[in-house]
Amino acid sequence: MSCRGRDELRGFEERDHGVFAAKLMEHLAVAAFVIDRSSRVLIWNKALERLTGVPAGEMIGRTDYWRAFYAEQRPCLVDLLLAGDFSRAGDLYEAWSDPDVNPGGLCAENWCLMPRAGRKCYLAFDVGPIFDESGDVIAVVETLRDLTAHKRMEAELEDLAGRDALTSIANRRTFDNRLGEEWRRCRRMAQPLSLLAIDVDYFKQYNDAYGHLQGDECLKRVAGCLQGEALRGGDLAARLGGEEFSIILPQTPNSGALAVAERIRKSLRAARLMHGSSPISQYVTVSIGVVTTTDESAVMELNELVAMADAALYCAKRRGRDCVVSFSEDCCDADRLYLSR
Repeated sequence: MSCRGRDELRGFEERDHGVFAAKLMEHLAVAAFVIDRSSRVLIWNKALERLTGVPAGEMIGRTDYWRAFYAEQRPCLVDLLLAGDFSRAGDLYEAWSDPDVNPGGLCAENWCLMPRAGRKCYLAFDVGPIFDESGDVIAVVETLRDLTAHKRMEAELEDLAGRDALTSIANRRTFDNRLGEEWRRCRRMAQPLSLLAIDVDYFKQYNDAYGHLQGDECLKRVAGCLQGEALRGGDLAARLGGEEFSIILPQTPNSGALAVAERIRKSLRAARLMHGSSPISQYVTVSIGVVTTTDESAVMELNELVAMADAALYCAKRRGRDCVVSFSEDCCDADRLYLSR
């Protein structure tokens, strides 16, 4: 290396490393900001300006950097690290790392409203302390990555995995998970939970007469009827397989569940879907079994509730189909015995 080259290298090494580090951070491709021990913003880099829509000139020296990410005041991840208090992380973030697993730093993910940018983003945050030569924390740096597209795609895939491919309502997997959640909630809060078991009457004969493609269209129409007539925000309609459907009705007494079931039955009749092979009607009909938790349900198992709904459904079929039957010991004991075989 020439003397001139060595001199230039020596000169570079002797420059103010703090200024160089600040410039490096400012032009870093990853969005980032740095606060001092007093929570004042020291650096607000260009990538973060683009992400939040907030220029550095408005943030340098300020402590209300939360405004760039949220509509209401709340701690950011840098604040938790600076305070050394991670107890609130679970309440503030959708996902976060255990600081014991990642000592000296913290990672989290959350939806942010981004008021100035005018869009909602799902961001991944990583924070770490900056120490002086004595080992004291003099600043904290937070980097941010926009995972919105990935998160939305993940949600779409999860939604598809939980839906019946033919009818687009919930599938058996989603039904089982939700029923378990609602069962635990109703027992914990002593609130009623109703369950509807629904079968399309003489569906095999329908398929034989009209073909499987028309049979698929029939199932879609039935699913649409369930969605259109039965559901509040917390209710769930699901196709369990074949011509079997079910509806979960949280916080619904037996009288309300019976009213929902009867609306479904009448709505499907009013749709006038031709069924020339049905011995009970010229139109497609359904049989519905209804069961509702009672004070004695606290000692029941969830599978017993499902068995009662099925027993009520078979009772409806024994009564001639195209009807609604609520579970009772008198009318359904024989059907429970049949189902248990």
